[in-house]
Amino acid sequence: MISQDTIQQILSRIDIIDVVGSFVKLKRRGTNYIGNCPFHNEKTPSFTVSPSKEIYKCFGCGKSGNTISFVMEHEKYSYVDALKWLAARYNITIEETFVSDEQRQQYQVADSLYIVNNFAQEFFSRMLLESEEGQDIGLSYFRERGFREEIIRKFQLGYSPEARDSFTKEALAKQFNPEVLLKTGLVNNRNEQLQDNYRGRVIFPVHNQSGKVLGFGARILKKNDRAPKYINTPENEIYVKSKILYGAYQARTAIDKADECLLVEGYTDVVSLHQAGIENVVASGGTSLTTDQIRLVRKYTNNLTIIYDGDAAGVKAALRGLDMAVEEGLNVRLVLIPDKEDPDSYVNKLGAAAFSEFVQKNKRDFILFQLEVALNDAGTDSTKKQEVVNRMAETISRINKTEDFTRQQDYIKQVAEILKIDEGGMHSLVNKFIRDRISTQERKQPFEDAKAHEENARKAQETDYDETTFNLLFRDEMQEREIARILLEYGVKQYNADLKVGEYIMAELPDESLMDNADVMKLINAFKYLLENNPDGLSKNYFIYHEDSQLSTLAVSLLNFPYEESERWKKKASGGGFSQRLFQQSYEDFIRALAPDNEEALGKFMKMDEDRTHEQVDSAINYLKLRKIKRMLLENQQDMEKEHTADERDMLQQTHAHLKQMEIDLVKSLGTVVIK
Repeated sequence: MISQDTIQQILSRIDIIDVVGSFVKLKRRGTNYIGNCPFHNEKTPSFTVSPSKEIYKCFGCGKSGNTISFVMEHEKYSYVDALKWLAARYNITIEETFVSDEQRQQYQVADSLYIVNNFAQEFFSRMLLESEEGQDIGLSYFRERGFREEIIRKFQLGYSPEARDSFTKEALAKQFNPEVLLKTGLVNNRNEQLQDNYRGRVIFPVHNQSGKVLGFGARILKKNDRAPKYINTPENEIYVKSKILYGAYQARTAIDKADECLLVEGYTDVVSLHQAGIENVVASGGTSLTTDQIRLVRKYTNNLTIIYDGDAAGVKAALRGLDMAVEEGLNVRLVLIPDKEDPDSYVNKLGAAAFSEFVQKNKRDFILFQLEVALNDAGTDSTKKQEVVNRMAETISRINKTEDFTRQQDYIKQVAEILKIDEGGMHSLVNKFIRDRISTQERKQPFEDAKAHEENARKAQETDYDETTFNLLFRDEMQEREIARILLEYGVKQYNADLKVGEYIMAELPDESLMDNADVMKLINAFKYLLENNPDGLSKNYFIYHEDSQLSTLAVSLLNFPYEESERWKKKASGGGFSQRLFQQSYEDFIRALAPDNEEALGKFMKMDEDRTHEQVDSAINYLKLRKIKRMLLENQQDMEKEHTADERDMLQQTHAHLKQMEIDLVKSLGTVVIK
């Protein structure tokens, strides 16, 4: 864990214009900056950065956040990696804390593996580009594949010499721990002697999402029937094959921008496509897709296009694990390269433009392709055909997200037509698989949770409010969010001689049970806790950069700035009048302010710059109170319509009169006319 002291140092040093400006060309517009959004393609700038609020917002695609979340979103880093990136940028030394000795040990092992892998990558790259053997063998191989030097450097490709212990000697000379070297798979122990594991092979480093080297793939160059073509890093604390996609680090921004991930099998496929300018591509390493890999793709996009060889093995490989991709909500398409070709050879044969055109023209829907392959295998065998029907129904049942309902229905219709079966029967079979899956999940769910779900469902069924009543009772969203915004903007300012704005709001807020938005209430409670325990730590930046992403996201959304008031409009709106502060100065200061050459100083006394915090706070609190009173009046009215004793009815009438008087008083203070 990064220590709080380090985090505070980072927060105090970061400059959102400096950080965002290193990725986006920004132009000043008023107090804010604008540029083309880095998260979607646009010609007219809609990406706005506010240096005063330290937040950004794209009014085209809707993405918003703070400096840290920008680095996380743009570079696809974790929160910790984003902090480390910022610390490196501002030359801040990172201090780390550990909850337990076990955590400390795990971190130290992982850190050691990263350090050794980084050293190895630099060694292999140096051997490839600077040694005579590396240039003659390794570099010649890469050049035969058509790889240019810039792409070799981009992917940090390398070469391991033929000598028995070239790397081992250099690593031991640098005093690396032999146990760690063995764990990385870079060396092996043969006859009590450490020696290199990747001798005479070209090296493909595998990176994590922040660019650190997790492990290596090493390809043999000489013909040797006994040796495997590729050797990969054994699984250890940082290298877990099921969670890795080769090229994800180099492809992350391209996938995000294209809103599509191309998936291929091998390392060279990825490198060749990148060199051809097709950068939104990753490789699975020839294994079937795992849930973790699918979720890694989904971090960037919901659109997955798989490009595999067109032979029988390629078809089978393409279909493995894709039911999970459908279940995770990905839109999966398949492109099969002509037989005896692979993406690497085919892009070199056709060229980048023709290859891209081929991919676009030959995308096939995964589910319909799976059906076609299954029917070909089944032939005229009726038993096998029934198995196909069941398999397709199960696959379609995995499209279970609410927003994908129409897509699911379309598949049912198309598959029923192709199989020449009744659409209603297919629909029933799909629903059966859905019910079976739900039943399995419910059996795993604790009894109390199931009971709570049942009770909520029953209450929802009983609710029969018209839309107006429902909105009044349950949708006080805008007023509650406005209170939270006021707290963030003005909470530490003085409301009067005795109270800060935050303290006044806390005293005036309606009962917590009347507040509907749980996120807003969470922010209010966090503000209250700081106000009581650490008032000096209170600021809107505390919430903008809060470690709880829920609070941080809410704070950013509350402080978004869709419009900026121009100076000319402010002057016009002020009516040209001046605040009392101008006339409360000494005679000398008053005359100085009116001097002809002092227009800028005089402008500070115009009413447009008058502090209206008091008005905003009162307005927000009173409108929220009015909203809650109306809600209580409606609930009381509904209660009065039920059977009651005389005493109960009398109490309800008194409550109604009291609430009505409160409503009238609030309306008078707000100057509002109640029509309904």
